[in-house]
Amino acid sequence: MQQVRKAVFPVAGLGTRFLPATKASPKEMLPIVDKPLIQYAVEEAMDAGITDIIFVSSRTKRTVEDHFDKAYELETELAARGKNRDLELVQSIRPAGVNFIYIRQAEALGLGHAVLCARPVVGEEPFAVILADDLLDGATSVMKQMVDQYSYYQCSVLGVQQVAPEDTASYGIVDATPLADRVSRVNAIVEKPKPEEAPSTLGVVGRYILTPRIFDHIQQITPGAGGELQLTDAIAGLLKEQQVLAYAYDGVRYDCGSKLGYLQATVEYALKHKEVAADFEAYLKTRMC
Repeated sequence: MQQVRKAVFPVAGLGTRFLPATKASPKEMLPIVDKPLIQYAVEEAMDAGITDIIFVSSRTKRTVEDHFDKAYELETELAARGKNRDLELVQSIRPAGVNFIYIRQAEALGLGHAVLCARPVVGEEPFAVILADDLLDGATSVMKQMVDQYSYYQCSVLGVQQVAPEDTASYGIVDATPLADRVSRVNAIVEKPKPEEAPSTLGVVGRYILTPRIFDHIQQITPGAGGELQLTDAIAGLLKEQQVLAYAYDGVRYDCGSKLGYLQATVEYALKHKEVAADFEAYLKTRMC
């Protein structure tokens, strides 16, 4: 039985919806209280037992690499000042036993292309794809939930949620048949259909577990607008030869690729942050008066 040990993080996007903040700083480094989005995503993967963290990056994303690198000067300074708590916090970003691997995507040619760039490292293993824009908050990490589903069914798993009918044009939408609690068998998948053309309101969010056969299907699809390779189109091809499941995860999603979703996540995470929760809640109450 194959285990999911590797996760691909496509981080080469431009983040245009957050300009000018993302002009020089990657959108994945936007903080939710005191941690950047990408760190939440990596922690989710590690909580699921994933040991190989694969970033598909670009030349403008060195900050992501630096964040997960060893900071010799900072660690030396914290140790010299006896700030052991801060030192442990910094060192915990890159725990022992976890490998951080960086692949350069020369051109931003779509999510499918970003995933394909990771093929030499992934090899013939099942792997996760995690989009840091989608911050998922669950009592059990969503990727751990999905890894458990993969371990049982041994096939590709897509994280899904119900979306408003008017929002189908922003998602990959699946037509699926219920199979078990929270699990459905995918019959078809369509990229960003108009509401009147959508097969359902079950939308794919930024969590996938895929079998390595997906790489062959990415290579076979035709580029769409802007020359981009859509991962959804490759999954549609994979469906013709392998079972693919939709998993309605247990948790709350914050679309941090949008300003509103980002602000909602900041408020919710601040309200449960042990250092600021009480004071922040008191402040919010003063604003409601």
